[in-house]
Amino acid sequence: MNKPAFSVAAPVRAGDFQVMSLVGFAHGTSHFFHLVIPSLFPWLMSEFNLSFTKAGTLTTGFFVVSGIGQAAAGFAVDRYGAQRVLSAGLALLTLSALALASAQGYPALVAAALLAGAGNAVFHPADFTVLNRRVSPARLGHAFSAHGVAGNVGWGVAPVMMAGIASAAGWRAAALSAAGLGLVAFASVVLLRGNLSAPAPAHAAGAGHAAERSSPFAFLRVGAVWMCFFFFLASTMGVSALQNFAPSVLNHVYGLPLTAAASALTIYLLGGAAGIAAGGFLAARYEAHERVVAVLLVMSAGMALVLASGSVPPVTVTPLMAVFGFCTGTATPSRDLLVRRAAMDRFGQRSFGRIYGFVYSGLDAGLSVAPVLFGPLLDRGMFPSVLYGVALFQGVAVVAALRVGHARVESAAAAAVQPDSRA
Repeated sequence: MNKPAFSVAAPVRAGDFQVMSLVGFAHGTSHFFHLVIPSLFPWLMSEFNLSFTKAGTLTTGFFVVSGIGQAAAGFAVDRYGAQRVLSAGLALLTLSALALASAQGYPALVAAALLAGAGNAVFHPADFTVLNRRVSPARLGHAFSAHGVAGNVGWGVAPVMMAGIASAAGWRAAALSAAGLGLVAFASVVLLRGNLSAPAPAHAAGAGHAAERSSPFAFLRVGAVWMCFFFFLASTMGVSALQNFAPSVLNHVYGLPLTAAASALTIYLLGGAAGIAAGGFLAARYEAHERVVAVLLVMSAGMALVLASGSVPPVTVTPLMAVFGFCTGTATPSRDLLVRRAAMDRFGQRSFGRIYGFVYSGLDAGLSVAPVLFGPLLDRGMFPSVLYGVALFQGVAVVAALRVGHARVESAAAAAVQPDSRA
């Protein structure tokens, strides 16, 4: 675990910072739109007389469309280029905010949520394709770190901005402000598209690459790709459970006021952002990314179990949530490099879009499934079960991460013997 991931002498490119900043801004915008509609729930529920079930369905619809679309968007990235697909995604997000601002009934709200989900679908396959092709290998760990931090910033800004504008000028004005942000991001990507454009590698040598060219779905036969998908599914279910239910859980388990419990969730998210920033250095230093991820997620699972026990003093809950978030966030850049290695080992750069699109659709699947899975437990008063569930899914993610490393070895061995078998 102490082997450097990249050579110190690896060349760097002058435009790395511009690429990282532009992609980070686009990614932060996508995360901002994750919470545009949920942040306006109090106003939308009052305006349209919605139940919690109907309101929650908007979020579920968003992530279902995003998950399905993300797998498809990867093929579009490989076919048409990341810059065009990224521009289309930002345009859809902007249209979704305009649809929300003009909504006159629940069907229009559903349409706005589905448009936003379709726009959100493009970001992981497009962003990671650009970063992998345009950023120097020596800076990739930092690039993935900046990408993750930008997403967390988008999450953090959305509730404050949406609620603040809605309180002062109404929810329609808040939706229009979100459209304005989407338009700025769209214009930035179009005007600075030279930073995102990169020709696809002409051809990559090796049997694995020949297999990839024979079928666009060849990556689905690679065990490491499937293990990456299940890793994202499991790890995100835990994170989603916390994002949705942490205030209620901490309120019932520790008797914290809802404001204090919500603040603990905010500290968790801020700890995650700090962890992502630190994780970039860790990912650049160590090559055994699956082991880094496993160690950090075991630590975060331990934090979840401690909190689930209900035995710690309430005053320590917020610091524990900070450590919990830091451990989870620190694993993120190594997680992203783990996917990169799974793609590069067998297919080179030609299939970045479709592999990232498929693997990261596990994120949306986890975000859409967790509320349905844990909600009934909360309805029965089983509040600690959420934290136990988080620990369980983090443990499953650890197994999946370690299996990625094992599957990579098997895939590399299979690819190595194929030329000899044809000789």
